[in-house]
Amino acid sequence: MDLGITGLRVLVTAGAAGIGRAVVEAFLEEGARVFACDVDAQALADLPAEVGRSRTDVADRDAVAAMITAALDHLGGLDVLVNNAGIAGPTGRVEEIAPEEWDRCLSVCLTSQYNCARLAVPHLRDSRNASIVNLSSAAGKFGFGLRSPYAAAKWGVIGFTKSLAIELGEAGIRVNAILPGLVAGDRQRRVLEAKAQQQGTSFGEMEQRAFSFVSIKTYVTARQIADQILLLCSPRGGTISGQAIAIDGDTRMLS
Repeated sequence: MDLGITGLRVLVTAGAAGIGRAVVEAFLEEGARVFACDVDAQALADLPAEVGRSRTDVADRDAVAAMITAALDHLGGLDVLVNNAGIAGPTGRVEEIAPEEWDRCLSVCLTSQYNCARLAVPHLRDSRNASIVNLSSAAGKFGFGLRSPYAAAKWGVIGFTKSLAIELGEAGIRVNAILPGLVAGDRQRRVLEAKAQQQGTSFGEMEQRAFSFVSIKTYVTARQIADQILLLCSPRGGTISGQAIAIDGDTRMLS
């Protein structure tokens, strides 16, 4: 299917690995032009040659400003911002979480999206097919015991997304959030292992418990998430805006 995004100018944060890398590759396959930032210099070096890149901590506002300038220079403008950067944050009861761990989790998972959107929006206003996709989580809809910083940040992403959709609708800029749920990969495994250890159970038992809360009873892949983002950012995305979209069928709750 031709999604009509050839030549689309796309910026992906944390685009060198995991979901971000899948998003970068998916846009490239459809003929888009892509710029990616990440904190991992080696992963950035492994990106396809045509991808613009910048080693950037998106929680650092000065670094984001320099990255946005580099992206605009490379792309010649901007049509799409994919706010993918995030960290798992600490696992533990709220009284056990260090304040600096709380602050860092919210800075990367939530405030970084503001840092990027604030500077990207003036350029998106000049696009004829502008969109922002913010990565949230099922934890941002239902909460997640022992992961309060992460859940709070991802809940904030949904509020930020819906507010931006209202604010930017008149400019024709679509804004949506993706709620990936259980994503196959090392990061998800580490999260489940940490929670299993905290609750004194096995990884296998924790994994099956996690599957019990989603209708498809399995992991989703980074590419499935990327494909949803492609659709939302294409002209076929139509007037879809202000939505928090799950990719795992139906998540009922997290525990």
